[in-house]
Amino acid sequence: MGPKSERVYRTIREWVASGRLKPGEKLPSERTLEKELEIGRTQLRTVLAKLVAENVIESFARSSYRVPSRGVSIERPADMESWQIHGERTVYDNRWVKLALVDVEPPGVERFEHHVVRLHHVSIAAVVDDQDRVLMLWRYRFVPDKWGWELPGGIVDQGEDPHATALREVEEETGWRPDSLDHVVTYQPMVGMVDSPHEIFVGKGAQHVGDPTDIEEAGHVAWVPLSDIPGLMARDELMGSGTLVALLHLLASRGQAAPTASA
Repeated sequence: MGPKSERVYRTIREWVASGRLKPGEKLPSERTLEKELEIGRTQLRTVLAKLVAENVIESFARSSYRVPSRGVSIERPADMESWQIHGERTVYDNRWVKLALVDVEPPGVERFEHHVVRLHHVSIAAVVDDQDRVLMLWRYRFVPDKWGWELPGGIVDQGEDPHATALREVEEETGWRPDSLDHVVTYQPMVGMVDSPHEIFVGKGAQHVGDPTDIEEAGHVAWVPLSDIPGLMARDELMGSGTLVALLHLLASRGQAAPTASA
C-alpha cells in the first residue's frame, strides 16, 4: 500500500482499538470514508479488504462493513460440582513465596492434601509505538539459565492498583513512560498448583524520560518489530508467560499467526 492507503489503514485500526468504533458498530459508508479520509474509492477498498482479512472489520452486506462483535456464543455447562475445601496449613512462608497443603475433596473422590504455591500479584505491559514496535528487554534469567526477550513488569505492591504497577514498572525498567495502558486480561500462569494472578496491559506510545532506575531488573532496552515476534517465538527467545500472553494478544489483534511447532 502507498502512503495514503497506509495512513487510512492505521486510522481505521486506531478507531477500532480506541473504541471510537465499538464491537458490532457499522463503519461509515464508503462515500463518507472517502470524503473524511481523503482517499479514492479503489484505494479505500484495498484498505478495507486488508482489514477484513485481518479480522479487524467484517463485511456484512454489499459495500458495508462493521466491527466484529466480541460476544460469546458458547454456554457455560450447568450442574457441575466444585471441589470442597476443608482447610489449609502452611508448610513454608516468606515475603516472596508461600507453600501450603490444602485439604480438598473433588466430587466422587476421597479427600486428600494438595500442594499450593502462593506467589505475588503481577502486572505486565506491552507498549507499542507508531511503527508497530513493542518495547522489550533482553536479559538473563538464572532459573532457566538463559537469555531472552521480556516485556517489562513486576510485583503489585500492597494496596497498589495493578494499572499503576504496570506504568511504574515500564518506566523503572526501560526509562520510557507509557502514554496510556489498557487492561486486556487477568490470568493464572499455572492454575493447577500455583496462585499468582497476572494482569496484562497494552498501550500505544511512550515518552523517553531517562535511564532505567531498577538496576536489578534492567536489561538491554529495545523497540522490537511486532513482525519479528513469530520468529523470536520459534527461536525460543521469548521468556515468561506474561510476555507470551501479551504478545499473542497483539498478534491476534493484527491478524498475525503464531508459529507452529515445525517452524
